[in-house]
Amino acid sequence: MFAVIKTGGKQYRVAANDLLKIEKVEANVGDIVEIGQVLAHGEGENVTFGAPFVDGALVTAEVVEQGKNRTVIAFKKRRRQNSRRKIGHRQLLTTVRISEILLGGAKPTKTAAVKAPKKEAKAEAATEAKAEAAPKKEPKAKAAEAVAAPLFKAPKGEPDDLTVIKGIGPVAAKDLAEQGIITFAQLAKLSDKDVAKIDEHMPFSAEQIKDWREQAKELAAK
Repeated sequence: MFAVIKTGGKQYRVAANDLLKIEKVEANVGDIVEIGQVLAHGEGENVTFGAPFVDGALVTAEVVEQGKNRTVIAFKKRRRQNSRRKIGHRQLLTTVRISEILLGGAKPTKTAAVKAPKKEAKAEAATEAKAEAAPKKEPKAKAAEAVAAPLFKAPKGEPDDLTVIKGIGPVAAKDLAEQGIITFAQLAKLSDKDVAKIDEHMPFSAEQIKDWREQAKELAAK
């Protein structure tokens, strides 16, 4: 039996035990997720279509891995205007293994840890968060502080205008400042290890950062 599901704005044809990469679902490895948007199901030439979704149909999947897609580079250049802009994007992906295709309101064999899309899990997540808020208030605050810690230590003194560097706009400059990068000298001295750290934790590709580093070396030398 196969089913056609919709998740992350895309449609996929799946069958039991299929491995599939979909847009990120908030779940841990080993969790079972439920995908309730089933557009069609069938076996052989006998296919049932929904309008738009099939009532009572459900697909469950086990989360195998959380990761990222390859970096996609968008480069724009204006002829004779000395203007260029390079942007990188890495889509967050979740690899899942299809467990069951359930019809007629049948319940899954394994309990789902999270439902996809995210809207279906909001109420359940909010209830659990309220129940755990009181006893875990202090650990949560410490975890928030750890997440908020910048990647680098900002130097003392006046910051440089990083938007002078081609490819860094006001939003990117703000993101860099929040992670402690505020001067040309800092960008110029980034090691390959630092570049990899930024690539992992920020929405900038390694190619972008290396380009900014070369421009920063020229600006820092002035």
